[in-house]
Amino acid sequence: MTERHDAVDVIRVKRDGGTLSDDQIDWVVDAYTRGVVADEQMSSLAMAILQRGMSRAEIARWTAAMIATGERLDFSGLGRPTADKHSTGGVGDKITLPLAPLVAVYGVAVPQLSGRGLGHTGGTLDKLESIPGWRAALSNEEMHAQLREVGPVICAAGSGLAPADKKLYALRDVTGTVEAIPLIASSIMSKKIAEGTGVLVLDVKVGSGAFMKDIDQARELAETMVNLGADAGVRTSALLTDMSTPLGYAIGNGNEVKESLDVLAGGGPADVVELTVALAKEMLAGAGITDADPAEALRDGRAMDMWRRMIAAQGGDVDAEMPEAPHVEEVRADRDGVLTRVDALGFGVAAWRLGAGRARKEDPVQVSAGVMLHKTLGETVKAGDVIATLHTETESRMPRGLAALDEACGGDGAIAIGDGPVERRIVLDRVESAI
Repeated sequence: MTERHDAVDVIRVKRDGGTLSDDQIDWVVDAYTRGVVADEQMSSLAMAILQRGMSRAEIARWTAAMIATGERLDFSGLGRPTADKHSTGGVGDKITLPLAPLVAVYGVAVPQLSGRGLGHTGGTLDKLESIPGWRAALSNEEMHAQLREVGPVICAAGSGLAPADKKLYALRDVTGTVEAIPLIASSIMSKKIAEGTGVLVLDVKVGSGAFMKDIDQARELAETMVNLGADAGVRTSALLTDMSTPLGYAIGNGNEVKESLDVLAGGGPADVVELTVALAKEMLAGAGITDADPAEALRDGRAMDMWRRMIAAQGGDVDAEMPEAPHVEEVRADRDGVLTRVDALGFGVAAWRLGAGRARKEDPVQVSAGVMLHKTLGETVKAGDVIATLHTETESRMPRGLAALDEACGGDGAIAIGDGPVERRIVLDRVESAI
């Protein structure tokens, strides 16, 4: 087969600050997926994209080309609106667990295709796999049936969705090009658009525990993704939300399931409830439902009933107790005062080192490993109060978990105690398409 373009010519266009044509983009994405364009050539192009950027039209075409390498799901026959949420990842971010059943209470199908954790950011599938019997891998037929008969489904994305992304994601990870906003946006949106949802709400995290540390960067990413959704005919909006401090008190797989159940039972930490309700309202509004009160559905048990149906439909034991870790260490306050810093990255790295996360995709995770905060940002402590407990199934992991807290914030530590009041806003901004 004679190729219609040459990889070096495509690289040169972007290296020199030019605009790639639609046909060049279609060809290079397809040819890389087929193995015609070599890893080193795509690495060079990815670096050129990082340094030179892409126009809105280029990013839209790149995303469409990635979608075209695989299958597209179609939920039009469900007879009900579909809405999905995507988070860019954080620490203690268990929002998907209560959110999917909460939105489904109102007759919306929620096809929540989720991933696993890597590094200090947790993965929704890892959390749910703490529940005995629960299955992440569903066929397209099983997923459609559950959306039709139950309403919400949280499962792994099939390998047929945007296979180009899997290959390019791995390459970006080892070539210093992960930060390229056009490639981040097209990676997320190619899978979400191929998934076939009618409404997509993006939770773009900002702060130390997030991928985007700076709000201007986060806003640029959010705007890029919202525009990609709009260009593809998906009703898309984004909330920029705080990830300087962990969400809630629980960090780790089984820990976060337990805290999610507290939320579904009408309680739970105020920040987790606030963000769950805000995202639910956004998803429901996108689906044309503007008179719902999601907070009421948490309080009156409807969301919990939907959770139990969703978990049972995927083989999970809805009444199973989460195991307790055999090795626990306490972190105590060294003075009286107010917690002025509870650093998300520091606590995320601690949970990861304790066994809650993985360094490589094939690594196992521990169900009971992680951190439980007993106090969080803005709360008053007395000297000797327990601020956090660290949990692990492997005693030898504990010293490095504790060290992560000391090493955080350039050695200043993940915890700071001061004298003044501290305010925290959970939702920092909202982005919607101008189209």
